[in-house]
Amino acid sequence: MPRPKRCRRIANLPGCSLFKPAGVPGWSLAELVLTVDEFEALRLADYEALYQEQAAERMRISRQTFGRIVEAARKKVARALVEGCVLRIEGGEIEMAEMRVFECAGCGHVWEVPFGTGRLAECPACQSKDFHRASEGGVGSSAVGRGRCCRHRRSGQGGRGVRGRRRGGFASQAENKETNQ
Repeated sequence: MPRPKRCRRIANLPGCSLFKPAGVPGWSLAELVLTVDEFEALRLADYEALYQEQAAERMRISRQTFGRIVEAARKKVARALVEGCVLRIEGGEIEMAEMRVFECAGCGHVWEVPFGTGRLAECPACQSKDFHRASEGGVGSSAVGRGRCCRHRRSGQGGRGVRGRRRGGFASQAENKETNQ
């Protein structure tokens, strides 16, 4: 019995999920199914021109698995083009990548970008370059830095980091309130 497939991480779903030759009714054509993870592998390898190792890291799979996925995807796309088949993109064991939220200071537009895709150059609504990461609220929204644990900082703070000082500051403020009352 084969092992179960691991979920493959994808940045986003394709904008179009069906491709067919123009001028031919779809019901008269053979149909090929390209899974969403195969689509993502093509996007990373051919559209973004990443090396297989970098693309495999983004999808959280091994380089060998990525190579097999992209090879199968290329064969399906080539067959659809050569034989004039309908190409449908659907299915697969996938999970969506986490999203970063940005807010434009110029127009107030808020949008999401998947992690690992780099920072945009401008606001998609008004093309302003004055935008920043929006606080998302919830647990960890006041995090310091880039999501790294404060205990692993190497800034000579004795392992306490910024959060350790804040806790001390909050505790002393609470003690001051009790003392003043």
